[in-house]
Amino acid sequence: MSKEKRFEITSASLHIMAMAFMLCDHLWGTIVPGNDWLTCIGRISFPIFAFMIVEGYFHTSNLKKYAGRLFVFALISEIPFNLALGSRIFYPIHQNVLWSFLISLGLIHWNEKAKKSGKLWKRLVVGTASVILGYLGGILTMVDFYHAGVLTVLAFYFFRGRKWYNYLGQFVTLWYINIEMLGGYSYMIDIMGKTYFLARQSFAMLALVPIWLYSGRRGYHSKAFQYFCYWFYPVHLLVLGLLKFIL
Repeated sequence: MSKEKRFEITSASLHIMAMAFMLCDHLWGTIVPGNDWLTCIGRISFPIFAFMIVEGYFHTSNLKKYAGRLFVFALISEIPFNLALGSRIFYPIHQNVLWSFLISLGLIHWNEKAKKSGKLWKRLVVGTASVILGYLGGILTMVDFYHAGVLTVLAFYFFRGRKWYNYLGQFVTLWYINIEMLGGYSYMIDIMGKTYFLARQSFAMLALVPIWLYSGRRGYHSKAFQYFCYWFYPVHLLVLGLLKFIL
């Protein structure tokens, strides 16, 4: 009798988790505002997506097709994103998150080309330049999460691996990005007569738990599931955007 297969966190599992957490955040931002627990949970989604973009780069069999799909769905998602988060069809001051991932993908590829050159100085120059360009590009193009979004993807790229120093690098960079760089609204908590402040964005750090438990396996995969993951983003935004006008 074969042993029962133990539960493991696969690529498919991470995608499902990230989509569920993202839905919570977008529900809070559209039709059920005021329920802060939804956006606290929602903070977990972006680092998982950022991590999966890096994994996607290294596991895709065709980078051009991978980038092409992201580009097509970035175009498809723009109006639904505008409706859901900007309450209008044209919303030029904020672009959807798939543009953030496309910028990041280009910078990762640039770094990989520098790595293949075998020249350390070139890797250092390109690595430094990609951080600067990612920072400025995220702000100037006004993509979702702005510079912080692109830098989060790069953090998972530069500290990719399962050594202790990779985990430490991921923790430190995500802490800096989410707590120091983004900061934002904080909750006041009283514990034994002392007051502490917990930043809402700090909940993003919880994403490291499933990321570090990731088995490295793809898990369930089919064309239908792949395109469900792609279509989920624009479709759920469109539904939420339309519901904002109805409710």
